[in-house]
Parts: sequence; structure tokens; C-alpha cells
Amino acid sequence: MLRRLLNRLISPFDPWLTALVVILLSFTAIVMMSASPERMQAQLTNTCIGLGIMWIMANIPPQRLQALAVPLYVVGVVLLLGVEFFGEVSKGAQRWLDLKVVRLQPSELFKIAMPLMLAWYFQQREGALKVLDFIVATVLLGVPVGLIVIQPDLGTAILVLSAGFFVIFFAGLSWKLIVPAVVIGVAAIVAVVSYQDQICADGVQWPGLRDYQKHRICTLLDPTTDPLGKGFHTIQSTIAIGSGGLLGKGWKQGTQAQLEFIPERHTDFIFAVISEEWGLIGDLGLMTVLLLIIFRGLVIAAGAHNVFSRLLAGALSLSFFVYAFVNIGMVSGVLPVVGVPLPLVSYGGTALVTLCLGIGVLMSIARHRSTNQS
Repeated sequence: MLRRLLNRLISPFDPWLTALVVILLSFTAIVMMSASPERMQAQLTNTCIGLGIMWIMANIPPQRLQALAVPLYVVGVVLLLGVEFFGEVSKGAQRWLDLKVVRLQPSELFKIAMPLMLAWYFQQREGALKVLDFIVATVLLGVPVGLIVIQPDLGTAILVLSAGFFVIFFAGLSWKLIVPAVVIGVAAIVAVVSYQDQICADGVQWPGLRDYQKHRICTLLDPTTDPLGKGFHTIQSTIAIGSGGLLGKGWKQGTQAQLEFIPERHTDFIFAVISEEWGLIGDLGLMTVLLLIIFRGLVIAAGAHNVFSRLLAGALSLSFFVYAFVNIGMVSGVLPVVGVPLPLVSYGGTALVTLCLGIGVLMSIARHRSTNQS
């Protein structure tokens, strides 16, 4: 009886993903005890909730997830519109919707709903894709991303945009369309670097960006222009990373972290704490585990038996990569600070639950891949 119950609890979990997630969450607990011990209990609670969500999602067959794609997308867009007209304003951003019973941040929903919707859309057009289908998919992606950008919430917009883009890319987006976009992006970066003084001057407006977003980019180029203000995060985090050296200063021995020079050291900048206390060896170990999770997700995607599962698994796996890449990049001073957490490491219930939900979906696809589900 006990063995049967235990088998029922364990069987939905993919062994490789489970092992990697447990290793990462265990390391997170150790890091959190140093970075912010007062939040340790809340982090453990969030972890238990996340693992519970992961188990639930691993038990839901992909065809049921497919049936939820359109309703989830429509409800999400309606909630985003609700935020635009009735949302609460906090710290200059309008991201929350108070429904009296519960307080929601609808943009978080689209980290899962967006790849789910686009995977469903391309599943319906399997074998008969046309240019118009990619245009429609782009519109489906652009609507929620645009609504999230104007909140403004650039970090979440990047994550939703990347998740949707990966679905479109895996569905067969031509490199002829990708290369020009990359060229334009590189040209824009070169222009910003070349004319930094002129375009970063006070009073100069950047189309589509708020002033604080412009300052984040300009501070990235030269954080010393405002070392006690906008450049403080970047300067302190890079000092912490550099001072860790090869082996680090030791657990709870990092001066930048323990003396609270690193802002948000338990959330967005926790990688700086890891670098200072665990050094390059700790960083490489962490990144190895993250890459193995991504690799396992892509293996699951390659073994999926239908278009929906394949596109969804591929997008979720590479979205995990975007989380890690953007977070480590902004903490290291090579990307603007946009508020993206380090996956399964940064403190925060919403991000942890969302990531565990995504991993649970991957486990569901792995578990049901022996069944041809169209």
C-alpha cells in the first residue's frame, strides 16, 4: 500500500529533471541562508508550493493543456486590458489588478499562456503553413507583449516575447526574416555606443521608452556617471563578482553581501552573492546545472510525438535559458537591469511557481510521449 502510494507520487516526475531541480533548489537554500536568512522560511514555503504545482502539471496530459490554450490566452488579454484601465499603480508601474478576492499580476500568466497559445495555433496548421500564419502568430504575440510593455514591465515583456518567438522559430520561421532583425539590432547598439553622450543627455527622449528605461541602458554603458544612484547596482555587483576570484571568499564570508552593499541580493542580484562567496567554481557549477536542465528540456522536445508538444517543450526550455542569460548578464554589467530573476534561485513566489509550472509541463510531455496525441 505504502509502496503503491509512493510510486504514484514519484511516477509523474522525470528522473533527470527532478534530480537537477532538487540539486538547484538545495543550493538555493544554502545561498539564501547567507543572502537573506530571514526569508528562508518563506522561500521553503514557496519551494513546497512550486513542487506541488510541478507535480500537478506533470499529471495533466498535453492534450488537456492544448484545450486550455485559447481560453487561457483570451482571459489573460482581458486581464491585461483590465490592468490598463483599472490596475493599481505602484512605484511608477501599473501591473497589478485587485479583484478584491485576490491580487493578480496578469503579465506572469503569459510566460506559460503565450507559448501554449502559439503551440496550439501551429498544431492546427500542421503541414499547411503559409506566410500569413506567421503574421497571425506575430500579432497574437504582439498584443500581450505590447500591453505588458506599456505597464511598463520590460523584464516580463522580454520573457513573454522570447517564449513566443521560440515557438514561431521552431515552427519554421525563415532565417531571411531573422537575419535583418539581428542586423538592425546590432546597428542600434553600435549607434547607442557611438553617440552615447548625445543620446544619453538629459531631456533627450527615446521613442517607446520611459526615462528610467533610457537611464538603465545609458548607465550600463558607463555606470560611473552616477555611482551612488543609477549605477550603484551594477558597480556593486561587478565588484562582488570580481572579488570572489576562483574559489570565492567562503559561505557567509562575502563582504559585499554581508555588509549589504549588493542591492536586492536575495532576488535579482543573488548571482553576485554566489560569485563572491563561491567564486568562479561555484558559478560554473551553477551554470552547468542550468544548462543541463535546458538540455534535458530540449531532449524532451525532440522526443515529443506531435507539433504542439514539441513546440511547447522547446519554447519552455529556451525560455529557461533566457531567464538565466538575462539575469547573469545584467548582474555582470553586460545587459541593462530589467528585473529578471535567476531561475529557481532568486527569492520570490511568483517566479518560482511559474518556473516550476513550466518544468511540470515538460515532465508531462516526457511522461506522455509514448502516446501519439494529435
